[in-house]
Amino acid sequence: MLSQKFLLLALTVYYTTVSGFIPSTARTTLLGSALKGAESEVSFGELDGSDVRVGIIRTRWNEEHVTNLVDGARKALKECNVEEENIFETEVPGSFELPLAAKFLAMSGTVDAIICAGVLIKGDTMHFEYICDTVSSGIMNVALNTNTPVIFGVLTCLDEEQVKIRSTGDSNHGYDWGKTAVEMATLKNQATGVKKGKSEKLEKLGFNKEDSKEKERKKVPGFF
Repeated sequence: MLSQKFLLLALTVYYTTVSGFIPSTARTTLLGSALKGAESEVSFGELDGSDVRVGIIRTRWNEEHVTNLVDGARKALKECNVEEENIFETEVPGSFELPLAAKFLAMSGTVDAIICAGVLIKGDTMHFEYICDTVSSGIMNVALNTNTPVIFGVLTCLDEEQVKIRSTGDSNHGYDWGKTAVEMATLKNQATGVKKGKSEKLEKLGFNKEDSKEKERKKVPGFF
């Protein structure tokens, strides 16, 4: 994902520099071919997420496209046997807020993996570059600092057409993010010694131990 991001940034600089010397049709063909070369397909084996809990944090910015991506992620989670009750979804205003929200959720200890879903589209200023770099670094740091898999589900595109191609149909990147979340959650549980089996796993995380304090907490509305 990072290598693709840097390639996109390099292409943006090149496109901006030489656009005045290349006909518009040629520019479109050149840029489109290069971007297709930056895409890759990831194959997944058979994944069992029946004992996995996944949090989805989505942005309200570019809501229509983000909804398509989240739908793709949910489709993949369902195929991996992740139970609906084990999928938590919340939202934040924009991509810049994703890392902090992901940290809050990771620190709660209630999920095995987190998917951060958002869409960033290049504009006329450097705002796009700053946000892309900040968000990607922030999400990576949350994962490393909390030992919780946090999936970088933020599309960084040069125009809306690129977003549509990557958020609909068979090219919906959200589907791969859902699969990745289950795979990484399983890897984490294996590495940390959490055995397969939902009841045992939930007990280790404290979910099926309901005492008086837990009942009291349920009365108070929370973020997650």
